[in-house]
Amino acid sequence: MKNRSTRFLLAVPGAAALLCGCDIGRDYKRPDLDVPIAYRATRASESAAWPSADWWLGYQSPQLNTLIEQARTQNFDIAAAIARVRQADAQVRIAGASLLPDISGNGSGSWQHEGLGTGSSSRVGTSVKGGGSNASIDFHSYSAGLSATYELDFWGRYRATRQSAVASAMFSRFDQQTVALTVITNVANTWFTALSLVDRLNVARRNLADAEQTLAVVRGRFDAGTASQLDLAQQEALVAGERTLIPNFASLLEQELIALGILTGQPPERITVQPGTLTALALPLVASGLPSDLLARRPDVASAEAQLMAQNFSVTVARAAFFPNIQLTASGGYQAAALNKLITPGGALASLTEGLTLPIFDGGTLRGQLDLAKGRYDELLADYRKAVVQAFSDVDTALTAWRFTSEQETLQRLAVDAARRAAEIARAQMAAGTVDITTVLTAQTTLFSDEDTLVQVRLARAQALLNLYKAMGGGWQGAGQPVTEQFPGLTPGMIPGAVALPVGGNVR
Repeated sequence: MKNRSTRFLLAVPGAAALLCGCDIGRDYKRPDLDVPIAYRATRASESAAWPSADWWLGYQSPQLNTLIEQARTQNFDIAAAIARVRQADAQVRIAGASLLPDISGNGSGSWQHEGLGTGSSSRVGTSVKGGGSNASIDFHSYSAGLSATYELDFWGRYRATRQSAVASAMFSRFDQQTVALTVITNVANTWFTALSLVDRLNVARRNLADAEQTLAVVRGRFDAGTASQLDLAQQEALVAGERTLIPNFASLLEQELIALGILTGQPPERITVQPGTLTALALPLVASGLPSDLLARRPDVASAEAQLMAQNFSVTVARAAFFPNIQLTASGGYQAAALNKLITPGGALASLTEGLTLPIFDGGTLRGQLDLAKGRYDELLADYRKAVVQAFSDVDTALTAWRFTSEQETLQRLAVDAARRAAEIARAQMAAGTVDITTVLTAQTTLFSDEDTLVQVRLARAQALLNLYKAMGGGWQGAGQPVTEQFPGLTPGMIPGAVALPVGGNVR
């Protein structure tokens, strides 16, 4: 048996050398993509001015900075994403263990007591106590040893399993960055909406005050007999309508502040910030850059590719299941009747066995698993290509919205200025008795509507810029510690251009 096992071990390296050229897997290759030269909304020569990692500082809002910092360290979704990163890293260690032998130690000791009749004699390895009819004998046995089991990875099955786990760990990191970017932009969007509601509330209160002033004039004219009951009722209706807007805007403002609680990971009762005005918010400009550079700056695109990468290796694992598994098992140790004689050459034991398992008939299970893995790969390939096109679409949409909302805000300001002049003239002429209340009502309604619309257009412009930051990856870049350094044994050719990101946030 010993000679046979020795011959087998000597044959293994040769067999592995012959089979290394029969690797049934394939290293990951990035799919071909249709990348446009320029965005639909910009020129091909557009210069790149990518957002920085702390892009929100450009809005020059200390309260926004505080809220975002709280969200980065306390948000529950970010904390869950960080935990998923740790789980994925643990899966890499679990998958890598299959490439190493399993070694275990064992030890045992036994004792048996047996009574002896008269005339019984002692045996070897025993001790006799007493004599005559009350004699007894004790049996002792001790053993200690090691055993090792190793499955030869001829077909790259376990290597592919580990590569899949590494790609999944990369996906978890990219996903965590995507979650963080989404949370930060949601905080900013909620804050901008709160600012706009403060402005709309101020507009409504100012308009209510103007309408009540006009109502006082109409009442005076009515008392003097120069205004009709209809004139008075129309102005009273306008005042009542303006008054109803105030509690509505106040309610919406409170709801936005409450929403900041879940985003910043704290009860809404602890949100103490007081929104200012949207007009004081700085809106820094950002150029779009080139589409070819965008793919390295979107964590969601990187996570989609990491999923595809992991599934590529899963296909290799499914294909390797068709081939035989070869397992080596070795054990060695000592056994003796006395503890002080356990570790001696005469008590040494050793064994080596090899086994081969080959699937012959499984009712189509392996074929089904391979087809399932291939189908999942094709699904993720479509998802990856969709993520790429979606990235281009997001930038184009944000650029278009930014351009047209900027133009709209300029025109809306002109409309407000004109409506304000018209309202002032109408009120002055009504006081002089040269126009009726209908003209004043029309002018007031137009002014109130235009001022409220201007606030909403400002919000839409701020949101368009925010969406542009998000569409461009929010300052994220696919650069950092190479994956091959974090996960030894992974060669650069397996995952071209892949990098590993540190786990973000301070959540523990």
